[in-house]
Amino acid sequence: MITAGTIAPDFALPDQEGTLHSLGQYRGKWVLVYFYPKDDTPGCTKEACAIRDADPDLSSLGAVVLGISADSVKSHAKFAKKYGLTFPLLSDEDRSVIGTYGVWGMKQFMGKEYEGILRTSFLIDPEGVVHKVYESVKPEVHAAEVLQDLRMRISA
Repeated sequence: MITAGTIAPDFALPDQEGTLHSLGQYRGKWVLVYFYPKDDTPGCTKEACAIRDADPDLSSLGAVVLGISADSVKSHAKFAKKYGLTFPLLSDEDRSVIGTYGVWGMKQFMGKEYEGILRTSFLIDPEGVVHKVYESVKPEVHAAEVLQDLRMRISA
């Protein structure tokens, strides 16, 4: 997995509208890259809606949000429309970026183990360096945690 203090690997992925986004195009801004398991599932919906609600505050701090999962562009479009999501959801169907960032691994649900996307986020500074890695993200509080970290970092 990518760790704090390292240069975040660049990527180029399509969003829910089919528009290509690369990490490099956001140099000069703080970027929250959050990986999530699946569109329109309970935890992912809670996380996405909390980030949506925090997006104006994140923007006011000079930050952008990029959500990434292995779902298709079409699935992302449906999810974004259903919940009024205001940020790009990037489609990594071949899981290449998911693999590069090391967020594919063993998970447990109801006593069963399986492989999947680990709910992990990376806060990347304006120079492209990973400032913080959030592992085992709690969907309901993640956006507030990121906002607090950004406010502390920017005021330092």
